[in-house]
Amino acid sequence: MTTLDEIARGIYRISTPVPPNPALPAGFTFNQFLVAADQPLLFHTGPRGLFEGVRQAIETVLPVSSLRYVGLSHFESDECASLNAFLAEAPEAQPLCGMVGKMVSIDDFASRPARGLADGERLSLGSHTVRWLDAPHLPHGWDCGYLFEEATRTLLCGDLFTQPGHQHPAITEGDILGPSEAMRAQMDYYAHASSTGALLDKLADTGPRVLACMHGASFRGDGATLLRRLKGRLASG
Repeated sequence: MTTLDEIARGIYRISTPVPPNPALPAGFTFNQFLVAADQPLLFHTGPRGLFEGVRQAIETVLPVSSLRYVGLSHFESDECASLNAFLAEAPEAQPLCGMVGKMVSIDDFASRPARGLADGERLSLGSHTVRWLDAPHLPHGWDCGYLFEEATRTLLCGDLFTQPGHQHPAITEGDILGPSEAMRAQMDYYAHASSTGALLDKLADTGPRVLACMHGASFRGDGATLLRRLKGRLASG
């Protein structure tokens, strides 16, 4: 059931739907993002049970063994449960995360040390360049942060704009804020930290044209305005 779609030049969304179940009556999706650059990057691995489907999807674009980085926003099963399995398949790959994640989790969990990125630090992948943006507790996790791909203006935005349901287009220009706010109303996964508004402004200042969401459809359009609308909704409760 795992599918692969190109949502920006050289950036592929890998998505596995989970049908409705008692915990998630509407179903759910787990998405990973492959940056098919000279030094390929996989962002999120998915839970361990999805490893084989994700691996096969990557193989339709490039050999899994050629992965150079396996990145994550924060330490959580759907972000990195299959990290060591991918590191075993790709002998030159490094985990990629923020400095806090490297310190508190990844260097202990992973089979080889992580490449930790400081806030605002750029990493060239060859044809693409990513920039790490610290975002502690947005929506959760002290170690949380995001990657912004500069050539395509794609923000790999993890759990932001999480949408319920298991049937979504790969990318939409429609509303993702409404469904994601409905999800938050049912199951609030935000830390609601004092820095939330300022961090959303920081993400908006990158001027993203694509928001690559880990759950649900990705968004194409004015990502900065959407991020600031999310800021307003969170500020109002």
